[in-house]
Amino acid sequence: MCSDTRVALVTGANKGIGLAIVRDLCRRFSGDVVLTARDEARGRAAVQQLQGEGLSPRFHLLDIDDLQSIRALSDFLRKEYGGLDVLVNNTGIALDIDDHTPLHIKAELTMKTNFFGTRNVCTELLPLMKPQGRVVNVSSIMSLVALKNCGPELQQKFRSETITEEELVGLMNKFVEDVKNRVHQNEGWPDMQILTYGVSKMGVTVLSRIYARKLSEQRRGDRILLNACCPGWVRTDMGGPTAIKSPEEGAETPVYLALLPPDAKEPHGAFVMEKKVEQWGPPSQFPSWLLL
Repeated sequence: MCSDTRVALVTGANKGIGLAIVRDLCRRFSGDVVLTARDEARGRAAVQQLQGEGLSPRFHLLDIDDLQSIRALSDFLRKEYGGLDVLVNNTGIALDIDDHTPLHIKAELTMKTNFFGTRNVCTELLPLMKPQGRVVNVSSIMSLVALKNCGPELQQKFRSETITEEELVGLMNKFVEDVKNRVHQNEGWPDMQILTYGVSKMGVTVLSRIYARKLSEQRRGDRILLNACCPGWVRTDMGGPTAIKSPEEGAETPVYLALLPPDAKEPHGAFVMEKKVEQWGPPSQFPSWLLL
């Protein structure tokens, strides 16, 4: 039985930025907020923590690396709410530079979750988005850094206004294969190890541009807005203890995009940082914290 209650959902939300996004949405979103995590115990513990703060999120299990898990979530949303109003794709991994796992394995694992997992969530859940829905894909400034460190031919492809989802998937798979065959530098990919994460997030940013374009073409009257964003350098397990932002500060831009007013027409298909649209191309200047 579907209710008329609005619903917002955040992936990878048992800690860090995801948890901070859920906390803020619980306070500001007029409807239910669903906290998802791939570990049920940790997810339910996070819900209990927020309940102790007087908030009332719901919990649902979600492993974005598991298509069946995504489809179970889709079924839940369809039956409980008849769709989805806000989707925040926050789940992401970054393997430690000091981890001695071979680089091609790191590339494969990072790409599997950050790009292909996010893509699978979008494939299953975007059809559920209700009119005036909001979709936020948490990307990274590292996607811009990775773009700048690609060769001219790759840069042109990733900046293209007409690149297709199939072409992008092919490029992401090619990156993993090129790293495996140790020819990635010759093929125009960034050579720094940290940019494995950046390339996966570059995929997320470009995928967001593609999906926004599709929504404009196929569901123009529904005024659904979809954007990618950078939360900044945040003190999380991924960002480390020396990062300049708290998780609450990191949540500000994703929540801003999630709560864009019903009559908003933009941003859409943009890369947003500090609540401002950034040009998708070689930036003239990176934030000072990237140079630390």
